[in-house]
Amino acid sequence: MITIKDTLRATVRVSFDGTVSKAFHGPKARERFENEVKILQHLGRKNCPFVPRLLDSNSETLTIITTNCGSRVTHLDEERCRELFAQLEEFGVRHDDPDIRNVTYRQKDGRFCLIDFELATLLKKPIFHDKQGRHPSSEE
Repeated sequence: MITIKDTLRATVRVSFDGTVSKAFHGPKARERFENEVKILQHLGRKNCPFVPRLLDSNSETLTIITTNCGSRVTHLDEERCRELFAQLEEFGVRHDDPDIRNVTYRQKDGRFCLIDFELATLLKKPIFHDKQGRHPSSEE
């Protein structure tokens, strides 16, 4: 396994079979773990094509195992980034941490993906945005 992130809040490792292991620790670890599991289960049921699939979770060790969504992105047009996070809301989830550090690129299908849902919110109804990632009722 290769450690790709080791902070006060989480340790993320990629195994040699390509799966990703995320162990939660630090402040509100159980709450963040439970939220990420709930969000990933929801997105899995909705067949969201640009997020990792939850393969397993362990509430004793506060660890999840997911599919790999590619490598981290370091440069992305601001408009494209906004569109990507807005598209997630069409699946009933607001990311609540819409930063480029939570965007990956999956080379096998040329798709930008989103990761890290521990702070995300389930929406009561999906929100559909225009092509620039703006809510249609928003005023400019």
